[in-house]
Amino acid sequence: MRAFLREVLIVIIVAISVFIVSRTAIQSFVVVGSSMEPSFEEGQRLLINKAVYHFREPARGDIIVFHPPNNQRTDYIKRIIALPGDTVEIKGEAVYVNGSKLYEPYIEDPPSYTLPQTKIPDNNYFVLGDNRNNSNDSHNNWTAKRKDIIGKTWLSIWPPSEWVLAPNYPLQEQLASAKLLPQLP
Repeated sequence: MRAFLREVLIVIIVAISVFIVSRTAIQSFVVVGSSMEPSFEEGQRLLINKAVYHFREPARGDIIVFHPPNNQRTDYIKRIIALPGDTVEIKGEAVYVNGSKLYEPYIEDPPSYTLPQTKIPDNNYFVLGDNRNNSNDSHNNWTAKRKDIIGKTWLSIWPPSEWVLAPNYPLQEQLASAKLLPQLP
């Protein structure tokens, strides 16, 4: 009987441990609105990696979920465009970070607005929605604070037809260059 009780207790402890670890490392998130189209659509359910930023800092191209700066109840999902200390500028339907034009294959339409060159403050991140012209994001004169970042978007899990890893793009893939842009004949 003791062996049986010990095994049951071990199973319960392992189950509770797995539950606690999974709740502190992973969170589900439902996309609200169209600001991340075409990457994510309204109602799509995602898994967020909450542990990743305990081991490294957020990077350009990461899609993050964070508490919005205006104390709204619904968390935001946006793509990091610029890091603390970077300069960002939006002109001529293109985004420039530290003077380099970004190549952004994840957007449907380029931004129809401008933003004068702006330096990103310490512990803040310049974020934009992939649906550039229909997104409340950093082009509206606010940034995502480091302390408000919940985690990095990792995986789309609903609907089943949309199961895919999140389309995070590292800086190297975003910098416009002759080898990345199509060559004209």
